[in-house]
Amino acid sequence: MADDDLLQVLTAVGPRLRELRRKQGITLASVSETTGISLSTLSRLESGGRKPTLELLLPLSKVYGVPLDELVGTVSAEDPRVRPRPFVRHGITFVPLTRHLGGLLAYKQIIPPSPAETWDRKLEQRAHEGYEWLYILSGRLRLALGDHDLVLSAGEAAEFDTHTPHGFANVGERPVEFIALFGRQGERMHVRARPSDRG
Repeated sequence: MADDDLLQVLTAVGPRLRELRRKQGITLASVSETTGISLSTLSRLESGGRKPTLELLLPLSKVYGVPLDELVGTVSAEDPRVRPRPFVRHGITFVPLTRHLGGLLAYKQIIPPSPAETWDRKLEQRAHEGYEWLYILSGRLRLALGDHDLVLSAGEAAEFDTHTPHGFANVGERPVEFIALFGRQGERMHVRARPSDRG
């Protein structure tokens, strides 16, 4: 690889890491705690002030659930296949369906069943930058969205601004599987959820 090409690859790593972290709704502090990499190092890495090394990129690749070659942008343009590497966060399994960091990110998400007595518990809600769309493949997904509480079944979809606090739970006897698309604010689909008759 020529020096100019190498410089271009290294320069692109920082913005790519920042974009990936923000789209997954993860803070630098959380990444630092998980990887053991200091906040200042992570910040300089994302801003381009720190040269990316294998020692830094390997734990970040694991945290973000993406192949190392995706972090450094060396995925072959001639091979369109996505080789998903599932990862688990907050008890939810994420299966990446896209590999490029621009535009939308798509995941298949799987939440295992939980005891029926927990289905009505108050859900922890989180907020972050962006917009999200869900499409339920199977099972029943409870979506707590601010003051709203919905149950979505197979074939139903929802969209919402992720600045609104939100949380998910499985309220069925089998795993709930759904497709989730994450995008920047303003990139919207026009399919909305209908409230369930859940009492």
